[in-house]
Amino acid sequence: MRKWMCVPMMTLCLLLAGCAGGGGGEKTADAAALRAPYMNMTGCTMEAAVTWSEGEQLWETEVLCEYVPGGETTVEVLSPETIAGVRAVITGEELSLEYEDLCLGAGTLSAQEVSPMACLPRLMSALRDGWLLEENTEEWNEIPCLRLTVDQSGPQDGKILSTLWLNTADGTPVRGEIAVEDEIILTADFTGFSFYDTMDPGDQAGQEASPAA
Repeated sequence: MRKWMCVPMMTLCLLLAGCAGGGGGEKTADAAALRAPYMNMTGCTMEAAVTWSEGEQLWETEVLCEYVPGGETTVEVLSPETIAGVRAVITGEELSLEYEDLCLGAGTLSAQEVSPMACLPRLMSALRDGWLLEENTEEWNEIPCLRLTVDQSGPQDGKILSTLWLNTADGTPVRGEIAVEDEIILTADFTGFSFYDTMDPGDQAGQEASPAA
């Protein structure tokens, strides 16, 4: 085995490791309106800083996610530099990891073992299919948001709650948290988001004006 693999592989273990911590309300018009585009989307592109803790150590990684409901979702690490380029592929409940010439089977994503690499896909899944428990307006970093908490507990009866702050101006996610048994295990601060079927009018006009290749 080549030596350059050692440091990335140690960090990958943390990315792949399951993070575990030791009735619902009726949807209102506001929550339903903001969730509707996510339920109807063909896919989306997201960038976020995902953080989690291992003991007393706090870890953070920036990731780019191409989320496709019911299809193949990919998550690529942008930083830290030691593992930049690592790519997770999620199909259904199966997760595999690709790095350089490696392709590692990473097993099954069980309900209570939420991998940091699966943080963004799970938040999107919860937003689409989770049972709405709480809804209130709240600012995050001075951005007016609708804060939603949804339940997406698994078959093993462990309580998994996802909380998302959606920008009230355009419905895009600003912040996300995943809690297992009332302990927050993963957080995501979004730095970019776009639906697959959404194109900026200026970009569309430029594309139409460009000559065919």
